[in-house]
Amino acid sequence: MPEATELALRQQPTLRAAQGSLTAAQARIPQAKSFYYPRFDLQTGLQTGEFVSSTTGRTTRSDSTFINMQGRQLLYDFGKTAALVDEAKAGSRVASGELERVRDLVVQNVRQSYFNVLASRRLVAVADAALARSELNLRSARGFFDVGTKPKSDVTRAEVEVANARVGVIRARNLVRFSETTLANALGLDATAPIEIVDTLTYEPVGLDPAQLAVEALGNRPELRQAQARLDQSRAQLSGARANYLPDLSLVGSAGYTGDDAFVSTDGVAGVAFNEFWSVTGQLSWNLFEGFFTQNRVKETQALVETARANYETIELQVRLEVEQAYIAVVEADERIGATEKAIESAQENLRLAQGRYDAGVGTILELTEAQLSLSNAEADNVRALTDYRVGLAVLDRVVGRP
Repeated sequence: MPEATELALRQQPTLRAAQGSLTAAQARIPQAKSFYYPRFDLQTGLQTGEFVSSTTGRTTRSDSTFINMQGRQLLYDFGKTAALVDEAKAGSRVASGELERVRDLVVQNVRQSYFNVLASRRLVAVADAALARSELNLRSARGFFDVGTKPKSDVTRAEVEVANARVGVIRARNLVRFSETTLANALGLDATAPIEIVDTLTYEPVGLDPAQLAVEALGNRPELRQAQARLDQSRAQLSGARANYLPDLSLVGSAGYTGDDAFVSTDGVAGVAFNEFWSVTGQLSWNLFEGFFTQNRVKETQALVETARANYETIELQVRLEVEQAYIAVVEADERIGATEKAIESAQENLRLAQGRYDAGVGTILELTEAQLSLSNAEADNVRALTDYRVGLAVLDRVVGRP
């Protein structure tokens, strides 16, 4: 099981997708912080044109070049950039919670598929044993019929039971192939990959406290951390929307050269005279009206905050429900294991008595086949109860948030 889990955590593409989303979300944090740093732009170009004088009618050609380096530093924006950074950080926590949630589901699917393979293989053994008993009955019925102590109907009945048992074996073996395919998929392997697993389908009693399980789940479940991160994200969006009511204070500086006066030097070389310039500007930008955009943006983000808060409460209720359901399922499967073990003992004794009566000539083939069916059903029920117990523990680990 540990090797299967480790393999799935390496192979499953769903985990790689979740990891990619987390990496992308983490990259948005420095993107948001970039507004804190200065920005530099280099501009250069050449402009040419002709101008016609309205008085003289003369055409004048003008050529100019410029090189300009401009820098801009945000000094204060009343929390707009801080809100963007908080929103990006919350988005990263959402993605981190999603990665944990997907990981937990991958682990649960592997464990569940693993135990289902073991259960299907054991059910093949149950079906094979039922077939062997049916074939033994058929040989006995034919022997009794040949000596005249049993009617032909006993042989016919035994032949029907053998046919039914063979169908049961076919179904059981098909279930093994199906469950192995499901396990391969859970491991992130090709469906036809051969898999050999260790049989760990055993009963190990555990002590469970439902109240403590609920407390543990509320502290561990990644879905709750995701919901809290989404709530923080919506609150940051609300802060950023409200900050749009306030101005931005920036410092803008530029320096460069312009040239538009052509000349010819004394040695006959043509050139352009460049003029150096620089400027520094303190700028306060305040949007006074933009068609009620900010007002409605604030209303939208307020609604998103309430929605995120309600979603958190919904997920908390869902977590409590899942823990209680998983606990009940484990307890019920635990009780079924003990009950089915007693049923197997009773069915074995009943079959022994029915076989003895039939061999002594005082029992019927119907009584014998019913006893055999009861034993097969009890054995299958025991395998299912044990499987449900181990799968239930795997589900309980996930809903509680255990690794």
